[in-house]
Amino acid sequence: MDLLNTLVDKGLRRETPTRAEALAVLATTDDELLDVVAAAGKVRRHWFGRRVKLNYLVNLKSGLCPEDCSYCSQRLGSKADILKYTWLKPDEASRAAAAGLAGGAKRVCLVASGRGPTDRDVDRVSDTIKAIKEQNEDVEVCACLGLLSDGQAERLREAGADAYNHNLNTSESTYGEITTTHTYADRVDTVRKAHAAGLSACSGLIAGMGETDEDLVDVVFSLRELDPDSVPVNFLIPFEGTPLAKEWNLTPQRCLRILAMVRFVCPDVEVRIAGGREVHLRTMQPLALHLANSIFLGDYLTSEGQAGKADLEMIADAGFEVEGAGEVTLPEHRTGGGCGSHEGSRCGSHEGGGVCGTVPASAPAASASADEPRPDLVAVRRRGAGTDLAPNA
Repeated sequence: MDLLNTLVDKGLRRETPTRAEALAVLATTDDELLDVVAAAGKVRRHWFGRRVKLNYLVNLKSGLCPEDCSYCSQRLGSKADILKYTWLKPDEASRAAAAGLAGGAKRVCLVASGRGPTDRDVDRVSDTIKAIKEQNEDVEVCACLGLLSDGQAERLREAGADAYNHNLNTSESTYGEITTTHTYADRVDTVRKAHAAGLSACSGLIAGMGETDEDLVDVVFSLRELDPDSVPVNFLIPFEGTPLAKEWNLTPQRCLRILAMVRFVCPDVEVRIAGGREVHLRTMQPLALHLANSIFLGDYLTSEGQAGKADLEMIADAGFEVEGAGEVTLPEHRTGGGCGSHEGSRCGSHEGGGVCGTVPASAPAASASADEPRPDLVAVRRRGAGTDLAPNA
């Protein structure tokens, strides 16, 4: 396909595809799927080889959130039967993190529900970061605490945080349909605060919430403009008890096309398969490793994931290798003087690759074939952080 040859060439040059080209990836047929995966795989291997970075989530505070994000099991008014607990103590969080690190993770993601941290919360998380790094000097720590106030990103960096996650989730034009208690602009502001503080910015999306192809392309192009170092791609987990419980819009093929589109638009960025991969990719998960260079190991915030041992076997069986603690994830042009060394306020550059192209007015929105609901695959997390049971790592 001429389209795929063009996208590979642009990806190897770090040049942004047009919006029409990104839409065309999402509109490819199932007969073309392996060609799409192979093409995006060339870009992935060019920048990241066959390495897979492992990340591990620690949910510092679960449930009881005042925000109304429709996709979230921890939201205000959620009836999902999830674990609910207040802040873990630093030593508890450090023990939880140690399980993931022992399983091969090189980054620990510290997450807490809520609109955003108070200054006291930043102190708590700072103590937790220090406790983790005292035991594991080389570990990367990413914080995900919601909307940041002025000065909080700098304090987290001083405490030893390497990165900050705050996802855009969906397009600006549809954001108000998903969340009403804060705005899309609030989220963009927090990503920029992380950048300005010298933290490696991590920001991604959630697919499967009923969005159009145009919405997906819009949010990925917005992410490219924000220039995060890592882009987590979540696939909606339709928790019973949340407003989106009936949204089963994804097939494994659809998920692969989305990951391929993200890789073409963000060729030299860490693309991470995040929540929902087991639910929606299922037996196609190994193919997704040809598109993404990063995954979460084990369980997620409120749902159980694939067994950590199975993750490691999947990576090996697919011909990939776990990225070691001493290896640098990002290509050299993104780490030299950037977030890898905490100098400067920008991470890498996109020479010749600003946000370009527009969606033709006549371009139709490709609709995904509805996936069969599989609530049996949505398992609430009952182990690990906040419980007395051993974590899955």
